Amino acid sequence: MPQLEVKNIETYYGPIMAIKGISFEVEESSIVTILGANGAGKTSVLKTISGVMEPEKGTIEFMGKRIDHLDPDKIVRMGISHVPEGREVFHDLTVKENLAMGAFLRRDKDGMARDLETVHAYFPVLEARRGQLAGNMSGGEQQMLAIARALMARPKMLLLDEPSLGLSPVLVKEIYDIIKRINEEQKTTILLVEQNAWMALSTAQFGYILELGRIVMADPCDELMENEDVREFYLGIKEESVRGSKRWKRKKRWR
Repeated sequence: MPQLEVKNIETYYGPIMAIKGISFEVEESSIVTILGANGAGKTSVLKTISGVMEPEKGTIEFMGKRIDHLDPDKIVRMGISHVPEGREVFHDLTVKENLAMGAFLRRDKDGMARDLETVHAYFPVLEARRGQLAGNMSGGEQQMLAIARALMARPKMLLLDEPSLGLSPVLVKEIYDIIKRINEEQKTTILLVEQNAWMALSTAQFGYILELGRIVMADPCDELMENEDVREFYLGIKEESVRGSKRWKRKKRWR
């Protein structure tokens, strides 16, 4: 049985149907990505899973239990943490206070202390700047803080919305290296929404392509990376230019 099972959900923004009857699954301890252009409905999918938005139709099951009409705090208690697009850290609180907010539903002080050590190991800059206001940090540091805050809830599943947004290529690689470590070392399941298709497909094991609120493709990521449409529209690789490059190289070798 998959850890997360979404069945035929429909979600609206006012009168507009943002998600149009999609179904998908996420296996435990896996990394799964949802790709799509702006307005495809990616963020709405994560908000619906985390309880920020409520589906009009369909069901969502997490570890065999329905969660599609639960309040967000109850969903967090069940083991799902959501890192929203744009990070949304508490700007007027310190790094230490932000991390404490991530654990506000917990009462196990020893476990919280251990998890704080773990997030400091993943993000050493947060320990060094624990007394700094989050609003004074760089975008990359705020993204690290948002992920670390979510980890303080000790989630079984992490929902990540555009973790590369607005970051330099160097920081994007650093963030994704940490995401992979979290998955491998903590066995945390990760559902990842991204526009950086190359990085997402290189990190996840399975991917879904979302267009205008509908899933139009679903395959292992290595197969998606070989699909001509995905390569052209999401990775920016035109097969003709690739073939032309190969021909040029062959000719060059024979000269």
